[in-house]
Amino acid sequence: MHNYNRFALAEIVNTQILQEIQDKFSETTGIAAVVVDADGKPVTKPSKFTDFCSYVRSFPEGLARCMACDDRGGRKAMERQRPFVYHCHGGLTDFAAPIIVQNEYVGALLAGQVVLPHNDFDARQEMFNRLAPMGMQTGALADLFNEVEVIPENRINAAADLLYIMANYIVEMGVTNIVQKQLMEELKAKAELENLLRAAEMKALQSQINPHFLFNTLNTIARLSLLEGAQRTQDVVHALSDLLRTNLRDIAEMRTLEEEIKSIDDYLTIQSVRFGDRIQAFIEIEPALLKMSIPALSLQPLVENAIIHGLEPKKEGGHIRITGYSQHDKVAIVVSDTGVGISSERISTIFSIDKRARKGHTTGLGVINVHKRIQHYFGDQFGLSIESKVGEGTDIFIHLPSCS
Repeated sequence: MHNYNRFALAEIVNTQILQEIQDKFSETTGIAAVVVDADGKPVTKPSKFTDFCSYVRSFPEGLARCMACDDRGGRKAMERQRPFVYHCHGGLTDFAAPIIVQNEYVGALLAGQVVLPHNDFDARQEMFNRLAPMGMQTGALADLFNEVEVIPENRINAAADLLYIMANYIVEMGVTNIVQKQLMEELKAKAELENLLRAAEMKALQSQINPHFLFNTLNTIARLSLLEGAQRTQDVVHALSDLLRTNLRDIAEMRTLEEEIKSIDDYLTIQSVRFGDRIQAFIEIEPALLKMSIPALSLQPLVENAIIHGLEPKKEGGHIRITGYSQHDKVAIVVSDTGVGISSERISTIFSIDKRARKGHTTGLGVINVHKRIQHYFGDQFGLSIESKVGEGTDIFIHLPSCS
């Protein structure tokens, strides 16, 4: 038995439309009807319920049995992929027309509360056998049962087929409308991203934004759009848009540490979709440091470097911690990860690699560019240093002058 996880029945089609179809059906055929969701819960008001069934449902046990019987009927119809005619727990004849979207069960249209003219099945006696032990009055049951309509089997089958075709057509149209709306939203988001990408290409020599990150993000958005509604997709699009706009605008500027942390939050929002719980991030900055000025894009390249080179190779992932504290007349910002670590030989080469020869898988200006830009603004006594142990993790220190 499948569950249709993308939408609830009430989200696919306006229940008022289903109600009108159901009411017209019952008015025309004289057959009671109700629409239930995938869990057997009604989503419409019953149409032309018999007094007999209303009486049975007035008892708690009777109502529970009716609900369970409706649920079983709908699921049995789903298993058969077509309408299913059956006897309810009270001996009457019901049928269930499954509502199926892309081979997934989203609910059923239940109808019946009639008696078939069978010679080999005594519906009246069966009713007494099933309901009398529940404490219901035999006389009331008999009188109400006598009012139940007797309908030929071919009429029941025709009604079941009609409901099946109509309900599924309406629901399929509803799903089509939803998908079209989502596609329009995705096209709008894609157009916005394409505009940002064109702007990024124009400033590629400045920003050096690695295309791998952009395409990985676009792939993530595409996957999300297939798996869920638009909300999380929009969150990722907005995070990416803010990140690109900020980076392209501030590439040659100083900005506050607080603004840098905002860009890191946007970046981590995107990466959390890609990596899920594999990577945890913690930010602990002394409040007094948030207003200090630092070169734009000083943190993001280091955080991405920690994820791509430190944590992504580890199957179990790990965590990143960004801390900031004052130390005498200096400030230290530390990006730590519990990744695979860097050998001492590799650390010694990072600061000596010629810019034209680097092809690192990082976003932004890269580790060495951050180091050089900090020295440009504050002097050679400041910049980056790296401490690492292979298999345990890496700490990258940003040494800055005091903000006082």
